[in-house]
Amino acid sequence: MIRLAIVDDQAMVRAGFRLIVQSQDDMQVAGEAADGREAVELVRRERPDVVLMDVRMPHMDGIEATMKIAPIARVVILTTYELDEYVFDALAAGASAFLLKAAPPEDLIRAIRVVAEGDSLLSPSVTRRLIDEFAKRPQRSSAKPKQLDSLTEREREVLIEVAKGLTNSEIASRLHVSEATVKTHVAHVLDKLDLRDRVQAVILAYELGLAG
Repeated sequence: MIRLAIVDDQAMVRAGFRLIVQSQDDMQVAGEAADGREAVELVRRERPDVVLMDVRMPHMDGIEATMKIAPIARVVILTTYELDEYVFDALAAGASAFLLKAAPPEDLIRAIRVVAEGDSLLSPSVTRRLIDEFAKRPQRSSAKPKQLDSLTEREREVLIEVAKGLTNSEIASRLHVSEATVKTHVAHVLDKLDLRDRVQAVILAYELGLAG
């Protein structure tokens, strides 16, 4: 059973998400919160698997709340605008997925399942915008972690392709290997670099100058 927390300052929006979640036999709502402060308290108390997080809220916004929540639960960022400037900061803060509120219910259900299984979900366009956002920031680490040396040549290639925003299927086609092989390589990269998911891999790859 996937337990979820729903965080949004609009009651009608929360009610809509609750209906979608409760339509699934393997999902249940652990609680709701109207702002980031309530969200942090809710997550610490209920320990849900996944949090559906709005970005712009009173008292504490979704970015700060995500920073506090990410170590405890997986966070799916929900926003009205794909180009929301705050989304990039939220992803960097530890969110594992990004979804427009206008997306079809089936997309939300898929995002919840993907994130609950420990993966991340970003459209290639959002991933590329994330990279572009980091490109504007002056602080880029020139030091390479020792773990990077533990990657095989193929794993490093896969990391670079992930950082470009490519899906496993696209990477498989480009590197002429099976999608299952790519998935295995991605898992090894995340494990060796002690990364939670693809979002962190994109950020690290750019910070180390492996992408861009």
